[in-house]
Amino acid sequence: MTTKLVLKVSSVAALVLLVFVALGPAEWQPRSGIGFEIDHFVGYFVFTLMFCLAWPQPFLVGGALTVLAVVLENLQSLLPDRSSYFVAALYSAAGVLTAALLVELFIRARRRFQSKWADGDSAQNA
Repeated sequence: MTTKLVLKVSSVAALVLLVFVALGPAEWQPRSGIGFEIDHFVGYFVFTLMFCLAWPQPFLVGGALTVLAVVLENLQSLLPDRSSYFVAALYSAAGVLTAALLVELFIRARRRFQSKWADGDSAQNA
């Protein structure tokens, strides 16, 4: 198996786990003890980084995961032992968008560096 395939399978498995934890019983939801704000932001930030490694299209990944974060938070209002909290959805979306923007910035910087490096090599060889 290639690294890319392993990343894709792992990110889909993490997605299934995320949906299960978000919509499962409240006592199964992991908490850091720092606060739900940090839990949502960091969790979705790391999740988005993992997805962007598997699929290097940060704006597409970011958009899809932002929608997923809001939908999962809203679905929690349908469960008897859970409640939906709009601010939690905002923290989740902020984590997704921050990670997606950082990955996009990194990809663009790497492309620019590689193109300047390639231009420098061709100028030296001429």
